[in-house]
Amino acid sequence: MIDTLLVANRGEIARRVLATCRVLGITGVAVHSDADADAPFVAEADLAVRLPGNTPAETYLRIDLVLDAARRCGADAVHPGYGFLAEQAGFAAAVVDAGLTWVGPPAEVIAAMGDKVTAKTLMAEAGVPILPTWTRPDQVTDFPVLVKAAAGGGGRGMRIVRDRAGLADAIDSARREAAGAFGDDTVFLERYVESGRHVEVQVVGDRHGTVVVLGDRDCSIQRRHQKIVEEAPAALPDGTRAGLHRAATAAALAVGYVGAGTVEFLLAPDGEFFFLETNTRLQVEHPVTEAVTGLDLVRLQLLVAEGGRLPVTTTPPPQGHAVEVRLCAEDPGQGFRPAVGTLHRFSVPGVVGEFAPTRGLRLDSGVVAGDTVGVHYDSMLAKLVAWAPTRAEAVRTLAGVLARAEVHGVTTNRDLLVRVLRSPAFGASDVDTGFLDRHPEVTTPLVPPDEVPVAALAAALAGAAARRANAPVLAGLPSGWRNVPAFPQATGFSHAGRQVEVRYRLDRVGALAEWSTDPPDDRQVTLVDATADRVVLDVDGVRRTVRVHRVGSSVFVDGPDGAVDLVELPRLPEPTRPPVTGSLFAPLPGTVTRVHARIGQRVDVGDPLLTVEAMKLEHQVLAPTAGVVTGLPVETGGLVETGAVLAVVTPDEATTARAGTDGTGTDGAGTDGSVSGGEGR
Repeated sequence: MIDTLLVANRGEIARRVLATCRVLGITGVAVHSDADADAPFVAEADLAVRLPGNTPAETYLRIDLVLDAARRCGADAVHPGYGFLAEQAGFAAAVVDAGLTWVGPPAEVIAAMGDKVTAKTLMAEAGVPILPTWTRPDQVTDFPVLVKAAAGGGGRGMRIVRDRAGLADAIDSARREAAGAFGDDTVFLERYVESGRHVEVQVVGDRHGTVVVLGDRDCSIQRRHQKIVEEAPAALPDGTRAGLHRAATAAALAVGYVGAGTVEFLLAPDGEFFFLETNTRLQVEHPVTEAVTGLDLVRLQLLVAEGGRLPVTTTPPPQGHAVEVRLCAEDPGQGFRPAVGTLHRFSVPGVVGEFAPTRGLRLDSGVVAGDTVGVHYDSMLAKLVAWAPTRAEAVRTLAGVLARAEVHGVTTNRDLLVRVLRSPAFGASDVDTGFLDRHPEVTTPLVPPDEVPVAALAAALAGAAARRANAPVLAGLPSGWRNVPAFPQATGFSHAGRQVEVRYRLDRVGALAEWSTDPPDDRQVTLVDATADRVVLDVDGVRRTVRVHRVGSSVFVDGPDGAVDLVELPRLPEPTRPPVTGSLFAPLPGTVTRVHARIGQRVDVGDPLLTVEAMKLEHQVLAPTAGVVTGLPVETGGLVETGAVLAVVTPDEATTARAGTDGTGTDGAGTDGSVSGGEGR
């Protein structure tokens, strides 16, 4: 029996494993980097050991440090979570060699399935359909192809290439990203299937030769090969489902699989399916399977690791439907680049459970209000899962709750997720891995631009109410009271890079006497009530209640249909020196991994200037205009902070002339948005 379990991971998966430990009476041990010292998973562990440093290479990827932590805490077992060392056969072998129980498949199984080229060979021998695969670029016979990391998953080290001209650069980029995420830069190439669905089968095996399928999941909604919406069960014809389950069972039996794992398939439009890979660990999306089966997959992992028999021997029929979304710290206005900041408020209404099988709404989060989201690890903040008797109910519930959630201080992909869930195509299960490309409308904000002025008015009224309540004298006097008529109050805000000014005047009884905005808004608005954190307005005969939360100059306005983040502008701003024309600035802190350009080089629009790595992802900085590189104050390996000048491109005269006529400027940082992410922590 396991007495003390060390979780060799962080964030929400560490909290998930520790939650089951508490239920089973197992002492839970956390390891943490310096950046994670105050993280929730550390506070919730019974014991915790510091791994000096911040980056994964310094901390969570150090097998020697993790095993030393297990020894110091008297742990007798190790759970790898997902990402980091979870699928490294060397780590599994080292744990066993140290006399500890490994919660996962044997090292030889991880080695066989972790090398995706070897895995495909094994699957072909077992009769499982595979896609054409090449290990060298000169072997490729047709395009498009997908460059994939041989060791790892979750979209890391993955690139689509549509012609031979772009193959070499894609391979180089994929190798760098794979090396950073998995410590192995081996890549291979696979035929890319357009409009395919990503369907996976959950399996679990014990040491007594039993392998059981626990159902299937559809994970087709992806951005840059990273899953963002998952559901169980997948919408499949009975024959296709049976075929997938048989193939997954054959795959597991072929390697003597032990523990929980996922066999992933690509389902082509014509109904054919092909083996993609086997993830020899727990998946991020395992909660949807737990919701429809009622089984605790972490408990099953521990039971199998202790040598026990599986309590189920046949596939349990799914009960109801579950949908999961991954809430990530990303900036939609910047191509969904990872975002950093302080999470001032994180509140999700209606949650009935966390980190355990739940019928209703479940939240598995790696962060709490007050946490700082930094650049060292991936951008996922939380997973929100809704279960209901039917798919339509689960989808509606999840969309409504997510729209009402209060997530303040860090920009996220929340609006995108809600738009996907509410789209007619998703409602009809018309999904594939190209869903976001076919439906660009889901990237629009929940609150349209013409609603921002009313939100700004609410923010201004809440601010006035707060100042009145905190006034040292005459706090009870209505804000609009004057001996003589007064000019309207004016408050300026910025939102999504644009400015909006609100002007309003209250009468002597506190009613809204007039209001106007720039840009203009001609709707009729009546003030019903205003406090520092709640404003009720009647807009063209419809009453609206919004919640207002202010942190410094930042104002967050939340309503039933979404949120608006505003920054109140100072009345008397400090003068600043304008930036040099053509300057490109760092969008977030990171490390310069490559410098492509040189001083004096002539570049065209879109030419790569340098590559910055942040939150374990690569971001190419591109020339925003044609011109000459006249400034390059960074070098490979250098650290940059948000707003730092990365390069200066002096525009051509012709470009400058065009900019003056079409409004196209050259200041700011341009990136190609070619980032990917997944389950590497």
